[in-house]
Amino acid sequence: MEHGGHRDGFAAKLGMWLFLFTEILLFGGLFLLYAVYLRRYPAEFAMGGRQLDWMLGTANSVILLTSSLCAAMGVTALQRDESRRAVGLLCATILCAAGFLAIKYFEWSAKIGHGVYPGSERLKSGPAGESIFFSLYYMTTGIHGLHVIIGAGLLAWISVRVGFGKIPADNLILLENGTLYWHLVDLVWIFIFPLYYLVL
Repeated sequence: MEHGGHRDGFAAKLGMWLFLFTEILLFGGLFLLYAVYLRRYPAEFAMGGRQLDWMLGTANSVILLTSSLCAAMGVTALQRDESRRAVGLLCATILCAAGFLAIKYFEWSAKIGHGVYPGSERLKSGPAGESIFFSLYYMTTGIHGLHVIIGAGLLAWISVRVGFGKIPADNLILLENGTLYWHLVDLVWIFIFPLYYLVL
């Protein structure tokens, strides 16, 4: 049984890494597309970046970095058989995710309210590069936001299982895979933030 459990754990970890590789390909493709258009429209991309609120982007960066720290500490807590502390740390991660999404909601709402969204009359009448910048911005941050929602939902489900003792301290594969996915979500944002908010 022990050897079977070890094989199952290895398979689960390998499966997660393969899944994360496909996610990296997805965002890597978006970043490559960004690089191609940035080279073609550097001035328009810089103009688009100046219309984004870098303070909100910075706040979301801090929130996601904090969430990753909480998730990692949650794994450590469960390794020490401190299930209540692990649940608390996972809940803190989920709260950070909610904070991130709230900021992104207000940010998107403000932009849409000012007529800055794909296909809007304002962007149609402006330079082509600016329209491309915001199309990529909405697509990339939208897909990333969806990943934040999925990651938070996954961690919420895992935290319930931890709370009910369904994830013992000597079998952390599910929790480790969940936090690994969350770290990827965090890592992707670390690339999004400078590309869109700090573009020169």
